[in-house]
Amino acid sequence: MARPAIARLLAASALALLVSACANQIDAGVSQNAGSPGFLWGLWHGFIFPWAWIGSLFSSDIAVYAVPNRGWTYDAGFFLGITVLGGGSFFGSKKKRSSD
Repeated sequence: MARPAIARLLAASALALLVSACANQIDAGVSQNAGSPGFLWGLWHGFIFPWAWIGSLFSSDIAVYAVPNRGWTYDAGFFLGITVLGGGSFFGSKKKRSSD
């Protein structure tokens, strides 16, 4: 890799780090009440995300992300639901075999 490419990569990484340092979830979005969605609901919502997103285009009553939720536990379930259960990492890793 040439030096200018490395410099661009480092600059882009530094910019991404700087911008992400400003990210914060507002307190109104987090609830520790017994009825607020946690990890398992996040897992389910992540799994049904593609269908919920299509539904949200046609109806304002359908949301793809629950607010308020329990915070990082809901987010972790949502992420796992999208990537693992939704096939995000599974289908992309399959290699096609040649029929020789």
